[in-house]
Amino acid sequence: MDGTVLVADDDRTIRTVLTQALTRAGCKVHATSSMTTLMRWVEEGKGDLVISDVVMPDGNGLEALPVITEKRPALPVIIISAQNTIMTAIQATEADAYDYLPKPFDLPDLMKRAARALDKKRVVVTPKREGEEPGNDLPLVGRTSSMQALYRLVARVMNTDLSVMITGESGTGKSLIARAIHDFSDRRNLPFVTATPTDLALIDGPATILSRAKGGSILFDEVSDLNDDAQARIVRMLDSLTDDAPRIMATSQQDLMAKMEAGLFRQDLFYRLGGVTINVPSLRERVDDIPLLTDHFLARAERDGAPSRRFAEEALEMVRAYSWPGNVRQLENTVRRLIVTSPEEEITRTDVEMVLGSQPEIEPLMGGGDTEKLSASVGKHLRRYFDLHGGVLPPPGLYQRILREVETPLLEIALEATGGNQAKCADLLGINRNTLRKKVTDLDIRVTRRRKLM
Repeated sequence: MDGTVLVADDDRTIRTVLTQALTRAGCKVHATSSMTTLMRWVEEGKGDLVISDVVMPDGNGLEALPVITEKRPALPVIIISAQNTIMTAIQATEADAYDYLPKPFDLPDLMKRAARALDKKRVVVTPKREGEEPGNDLPLVGRTSSMQALYRLVARVMNTDLSVMITGESGTGKSLIARAIHDFSDRRNLPFVTATPTDLALIDGPATILSRAKGGSILFDEVSDLNDDAQARIVRMLDSLTDDAPRIMATSQQDLMAKMEAGLFRQDLFYRLGGVTINVPSLRERVDDIPLLTDHFLARAERDGAPSRRFAEEALEMVRAYSWPGNVRQLENTVRRLIVTSPEEEITRTDVEMVLGSQPEIEPLMGGGDTEKLSASVGKHLRRYFDLHGGVLPPPGLYQRILREVETPLLEIALEATGGNQAKCADLLGINRNTLRKKVTDLDIRVTRRRKLM
């Protein structure tokens, strides 16, 4: 890399790490904990790239972005922030940031983005909207990489005219994503219409939907559940759209590609809806977001008049370990129940056990509609294994072979989920660290340690 980078962050550790990494990469670096100093450097014409935190002792990085853009239109700004909500990503995009990363961030990833920024000097993104700013009380919270990638994609597509397909399991918040795309777009003052199967059952249903939308946004919720007649009406409606047509969005918890290949979903509709595909991760794919979400739900309930509650550490660990087949919606309902049923201010592990004891233990597979437990699925495979031997017993040593088949993917997935940290992985699995090390060696499992900057 070649150029001068201005770093603004009130965290000395982050300033030191970024200064060292950028210097080793060949850059000159000016680092400060003051927004006033950063703006002075910008006005003096210093720097080819700015990397700035949002909340600073004497200012706000997001609020400074329009000023930087006005004074130095060609100066790219990368925003880093511990405020891990969809609003931060959207505000950064609207304020003309070159890029946005959450804290804790992956240092190699930040270095790659910095290199691209220095190489391109400036990529103009969505311009800032005029008018009233929307509120920020969205239940779309997360600092995990999958959620941050989702936020950035939403911010990039919200002011385009491309159709959007939002996929994900039930309870992940697909319709919330659709609503956020509308509410933060240039169409936010126009209607947002959710088309129902009843609407589409009528011959003039599509025309009525278009009339209600008036150039705003139309959402076909769980489009995979619509019958062939409804799908055909949507295709005809989409083919009749004019230049001032509404934004088209759809959600699906089923694999539309598989349904299309099986002849259960129209090919022409599949390609008309797939301008941009946004996949919403399941809650078990973003376990590190569970504490943020529980805090959000507890705070919201308290604002609504519920008693103040907090999770004991052991209780929160149990919540993190649960599979959450109903995803964020199930977590929210569980937190609400715990607020009511817990007798003390601190929610205990026993309280959580009582509430979760009556709920499903294993997640459904997306798109298949299969909600059988893991033991039942394993049982089917074992019966088939015995049947394939045609009445003859399998070779001796079956017990260890079967355990190895289950143990290997379990260890691999647990290690991946804990970023290769064997201490965390051993704690997650409930086994001794030395036992884990021996199993990793015996099973020849490759461990990749991800570097994170805290």
